[in-house]
Amino acid sequence: MYDDMKQQARNARVALPPFDMFWQSNNYVRFPVPEANTQWVRFADYRENPLLNPLGTPSGKIEIYSDAIAKMHYQDCRGIPSWMPPHEWYRGPEAEKYPLSLNTAHPANRLHSQLDNTPLRLKLAVADREAIMINPQDAQARGISPGDLVRAFNDRGQILVGALVSEDVRPGAVRISEGAWFDPADPSQPGSICKNGNVNCLTFDIGTSSLAQGNCGQMAQLEIEKYQGEALQNTAHAVPAGA
Repeated sequence: MYDDMKQQARNARVALPPFDMFWQSNNYVRFPVPEANTQWVRFADYRENPLLNPLGTPSGKIEIYSDAIAKMHYQDCRGIPSWMPPHEWYRGPEAEKYPLSLNTAHPANRLHSQLDNTPLRLKLAVADREAIMINPQDAQARGISPGDLVRAFNDRGQILVGALVSEDVRPGAVRISEGAWFDPADPSQPGSICKNGNVNCLTFDIGTSSLAQGNCGQMAQLEIEKYQGEALQNTAHAVPAGA
């Protein structure tokens, strides 16, 4: 991978050090940014002359209504931008059983799941698990204190997370960063609690619509409680036996 990047850099007249030197330096390499890139404006050519620089749409213009999408006749993806109720939300029937709305943020200490097994994880982990940010009102109502081990759950699964009580999240919502490595207590049992706090256990595994198929990781309701079960060691980052 580094050799491929080194060749690409050479083609761009950027010299990279040998890999061993780069690795031992434990530092990043800064690539120069061409001045033209700092002046780039989206759709500037189109705005300058729409006839000579049409967009890649059937009309060559910015389209709000898509006849192509409308002809697909998807009930959950119309030809014009439309608001539709999420699969789950705080006004849906599932909110009576699971009143808290989940927000799955990108982690500040890793790229999705990459770097979860490095010391960077310890900077944001709580109780040796992925952190769950809870509003003080919701935490107090459930007898949860900062640093407590918390069980977050819904009909799809359950995870162990560490309580981070903060006003930075509104009442009725909780935040768990995505990317914690999956660590089920009993891999042979569906729904077994994840000891490391992998939020995918709680979210949908379906696309945002019949057309888009995007990630709908934030569309979920859940409930939380202070964990009272047996002590479960987090083994997400343990080296496999025999490795």
